[in-house]
Amino acid sequence: MKNIVIFGAPGAGKGTQSDKIIEKYGLGHISTGDVLRNEIKNGTELGKTAKGFIDNGQLIPDELMVNILASVYDSFGTDHKGVIFDGFPRTTPQAEALKKMLSDRGHKIAAMIELDVPEEELMARLINRGKESGRSDDNEETIKKRLNVYHTQTSPLIDWYEKEGVHYHVKGIGTLEEIFGRVSDVIDNLAD
Repeated sequence: MKNIVIFGAPGAGKGTQSDKIIEKYGLGHISTGDVLRNEIKNGTELGKTAKGFIDNGQLIPDELMVNILASVYDSFGTDHKGVIFDGFPRTTPQAEALKKMLSDRGHKIAAMIELDVPEEELMARLINRGKESGRSDDNEETIKKRLNVYHTQTSPLIDWYEKEGVHYHVKGIGTLEEIFGRVSDVIDNLAD
C-alpha cells in the first residue's frame, strides 16, 4: 500500500500531478477541499459541524478534519492500493494526527513528495491560472499572502517528514512529463 502526501506551495502542481498518479497507479485521492464540499453538500453530521466553523470564518479544528479524512479513507475499503493526501496535512500537529489515524489501521505514509518550484515561477503560474480560470484568490496580493503562510506554517512539515524518513524532494519545473517522470521514479522505488 502506498499512501502518499503530495506537498508543495500553491501553484506547485499538486492537483495536476495527483491526477497523473491516480491514473497511472490506481490510488485513491483525498483532497481536503473536495472532501469538505462533499460532506457539506451531503448534509452529513461531520459536514454540518464543518459548515458551522466555515460560516463563522474559522478554521476547521484538526481533530474534526482528521475524523472527516478517516471516514473518507475507510470508504476505500481494506484492500485499496493507497491514497494521495492532497492539501493535508498543513501543520506538524496535522501530520502527527494523520500518522496516528493511519497507524490505528495498520497503515502509514509511504512518501511525502515535495514539488519544489522557485517562487518567481509559482507567482507566474498562479497569476496565469487566475487569468484562465477566474479564480479570485489567484491575484498578486493574495498569492503573496498564501506563499507567506506556506513558508511560515506549512514548510516546517518538510523537516518533520525528513525525520520520518519518507520525504522526497522533486524538482517541480520542466514539462509536465518531465516532472511526472521524477514523481514516478519516487513511487516506483517505494517498498510495498
